[in-house]
Amino acid sequence: MKKTVRGVVYDTDAMTVVKKVTSGAFGDPAGYEETLYVAENGSYFLYTNGGEASKYASEKLTSLSKAKAAAWEKENA
Repeated sequence: MKKTVRGVVYDTDAMTVVKKVTSGAFGDPAGYEETLYVAENGSYFLYTNGGEASKYASEKLTSLSKAKAAAWEKENA
C-alpha cells in the first residue's frame, strides 16, 4: 500500500511488518487491524484501519518513535 501523509509517500510493501493485531472478523463493523511496520531507515509506522463502529473507522498511517513502537509491541504481546 502506498499512502501519502503530509506530502511524504510511504510504501508499506517496502517496509517490514513487525507485528499485526486484528480484532473481529472481516466485515465486522467493530473489527479493526493494527500493523506495526519498520522502514529500512529504522523509522516505525503504525497502520490502523477498521469498521465504521471501531476505534479506527478510517485508514491511517502514524509515525512512531522507537520507544513508542516498543511500548505498542509490548502492550500487544
